[in-house]
Amino acid sequence: MKVNYPVKVTKEDGRYLVIFPDFEECATEGKTLKEALFNASEALTLTLEGRMEEGMEIPLPKQRKAKYLIAPAARVQSALLLRLARGKRSIAEIARALGTSWPSAAKLEDPRHSPTLKQLEKAASAVGQRLVVSFEDDENRPK
Repeated sequence: MKVNYPVKVTKEDGRYLVIFPDFEECATEGKTLKEALFNASEALTLTLEGRMEEGMEIPLPKQRKAKYLIAPAARVQSALLLRLARGKRSIAEIARALGTSWPSAAKLEDPRHSPTLKQLEKAASAVGQRLVVSFEDDENRPK
């Protein structure tokens, strides 16, 4: 599963405005389209971090086909994906499956924590998934 959210981009007064239909509180802008899309990734990362820390609902992307899809930082993606894959299992159950402590298992769902690939691979296995890692072109990064 990928965590890519669609955005709506409009140009107003020579600037590009980016809004997320899935998150009414998340919007950004930029002088160029590339800058606006780059800023959108940072804005999405902050929005997801805040929602996760506050225990708020995080909707799955409503639309998968859009002109622009934005992904948050990898550490936020991993925390969110594990939370979604865990489903109704408790952190304690995941900790037992990983052979670790509750605090160590809970860190895997902390969006500010950067787990190792080994930790992510074990966590994915514990929830019946497999870890897939890829590099993708980042057309949104300003050059």
